[in-house]
Amino acid sequence: MGAGRPGFPGGTAVSHLTVYDWPGDDGLAGGSPHLHTASGEGYVVVGGSGRLETLSAAGAGSHPLTAGTVLWFTPGTVHRLVNDGGLQIVVVMQNAGLPEAGDAVFTFPDDVLADPAGYAAAAALPSGAADEDAVAAAARARRDLALAGFADLRRRVAVEGPAALSSLYERAGALVAAKVPGWQETWQRSVRDGVDETGRTLTALAAGDAGHLRTASVHVGERREQPYRYGMCGRLRTWDVAALAG
Repeated sequence: MGAGRPGFPGGTAVSHLTVYDWPGDDGLAGGSPHLHTASGEGYVVVGGSGRLETLSAAGAGSHPLTAGTVLWFTPGTVHRLVNDGGLQIVVVMQNAGLPEAGDAVFTFPDDVLADPAGYAAAAALPSGAADEDAVAAAARARRDLALAGFADLRRRVAVEGPAALSSLYERAGALVAAKVPGWQETWQRSVRDGVDETGRTLTALAAGDAGHLRTASVHVGERREQPYRYGMCGRLRTWDVAALAG
């Protein structure tokens, strides 16, 4: 990585998430169901309790979350966080930069997923001078639309099994396809370069060369947001931990 700043270990990203406590139509409080098309996601629960509802190749699942729980899942896992009280999570995302660049797709109803312009409008939150109440209302409406699609998916999975997710996966792939060239550049910088550097380090160490240790360094990530912003699953704060080119 030359003279640049190395990324967070493993090319990951870190955020702190306070899960929404807004109840949905089913009476459960929590976040917006969605999936990631290219990145795995990990949770370290640091407070409160709840559960993660999932739809995947294993069918429907419900996974308890309490302080100390460590849980992770692969791309394509449809997931919904349910907040039973004070649920707070440190989120570790694979492929730092990809999730922020549109790797996540909401489980909106199929007619919305089939319309890229309609999807973009439904997924967007007010920007600029919008007051917090307006942003919160839009985030909640977006969450509720994703819940409607998620409820239909759950019903279909109960009848058809995991094959019921095929249409969602096709829609998600179509929605993100144009973004992939940019993701490849980000992945090269944040993940591939780090892997290649480790390969060179191991080769050198095997030959008895530990010269890379002379360039050891420490780095501190800066907060991207001062107040917690409205995310997919709750209010969150992220840190700038991506690799910087030399």
